[in-house]
Amino acid sequence: MDQRYGEFIRRVRELADLSHAQGLLSWDQETYMPPRGTGPRARSLGTLAGIYHEKLTDPALVALVEELRGRELRGDEEVNVRYVERDQRRALKIPRELVVELSQTQSLAHEVWVEARKKSDFPLFRPWLEKILNLQKEVAHRVGFEGSIYNAFLDEYEPYARVETVAPMLEQLRLRLVPLVERIGATGRRPAAGILDQEFPVDRQEAFGRQALVDLGFDLERGRLDVSVHPFCSGTSPEDVRLTTRYNPRQLTGALFGIIHEAGHGLYEQGLPAEAGGTPVGGSVSLGIHESQSRLWENLIGRSRPFWEHYLPLLREHFPEQLKGVGVEAFYAAINQVEPSLIRVEADEVTYNLHILLRFELEQALVEERVAVAELPQLWDEKMEAYLGIRPPDAARGVLQDTHWSIGSIGYFPTYSLGNLYAAQFFSQARKEMPGLMEQVARGDLLSLKVWLNEKIHARGRRLRAGELVREVTGEELKVEYFMQYLENKYGELYGLG
Repeated sequence: MDQRYGEFIRRVRELADLSHAQGLLSWDQETYMPPRGTGPRARSLGTLAGIYHEKLTDPALVALVEELRGRELRGDEEVNVRYVERDQRRALKIPRELVVELSQTQSLAHEVWVEARKKSDFPLFRPWLEKILNLQKEVAHRVGFEGSIYNAFLDEYEPYARVETVAPMLEQLRLRLVPLVERIGATGRRPAAGILDQEFPVDRQEAFGRQALVDLGFDLERGRLDVSVHPFCSGTSPEDVRLTTRYNPRQLTGALFGIIHEAGHGLYEQGLPAEAGGTPVGGSVSLGIHESQSRLWENLIGRSRPFWEHYLPLLREHFPEQLKGVGVEAFYAAINQVEPSLIRVEADEVTYNLHILLRFELEQALVEERVAVAELPQLWDEKMEAYLGIRPPDAARGVLQDTHWSIGSIGYFPTYSLGNLYAAQFFSQARKEMPGLMEQVARGDLLSLKVWLNEKIHARGRRLRAGELVREVTGEELKVEYFMQYLENKYGELYGLG
């Protein structure tokens, strides 16, 4: 390895070590930190954010990146230098004081959000959201953007994506999903009644969830599963991947599909190229691609008929009384019941993207200063009624339900819908290349698909941009049609829509 590039990698991996520490502190805050640890934790995270910023913008590293960019770099070397330069250019425009303040505010705001959600008290959280929004807009203006200011936020999570491209795709979804939801609702069918509306003891939910986690190929020697207010995956490195879920004795599917969903994220993290650990190449492409892995496992596999041909007898062993006499067809229909609901993470496949559209539109309006934070609860409720036909009874099940805004993740929500689109297109390709895939799933063989995803997506790391990866794997640009055909075929059959 060239001496100068070797020095560059040494510095980059030092930055990765700091990110690792930040990730573990954030994970601990959401899982095991005592309530009164908030203040010290916010200071610690702020200090680390400041050190990271200083090291990334160190004049010696800036000069080193400039020197390397002047060379004829190829392969992983070119990718690593390009992405560090991208982050560096952004960081150089943001003063350290702003970085520290934003990090501390996010940590403190998150704890206020937890309390506000418990009390269903939006006014308690409102000043913190206003502060986060103002700080994030200051960052956006310092960094610069083309078109809508929302592009500065979206680019953080889906690099090189633009609202001018994403918004029309989401609008295509809305135009086809709203009528589909109405047609399904008109049937009056509620297949989950009598099956899922029972008590499912939490300890047995956890036992089955852990079994499914291992069967999916998630390595518990390199990861763990815990409980948090809001399920998430924290991948600090392929050797240390933290998953969380939440349990409700009256809600079997929430934890079950939450575990499968987060496992999809975890499998991606554990499948990233180990040889490139601590460098940009060893990271994931984007949050949309990341989400595609979790949605693929949760929905296209986990909610499929073949999956339950194998797993229903195993689930019945954990819940013999609740599932006595329940066959595969009845259970398959129950877990795929379409019913507009208040909570995004518990939404069915058909209505889920309408939850995303609502948040996407409100975020845009907030950052473009077309609405004020104080107006959010009312606007949220109005959009829920317009898109899903239901109105939240309180803020906890409405505007306060998601953690994202409390930690400053504005621009994150569209990646969920992009993930659904990527997932459907990847899965269609997997089935073309693996003609017996669903028969394998019905036999309990989930590892064949995991290997395909490892080779086609995970092991590529960050060598390609999202659009390039989609073209390489599927031979086409990203399309809405794959996802909508999947939904219309599946739910047309389930609800007899013709």
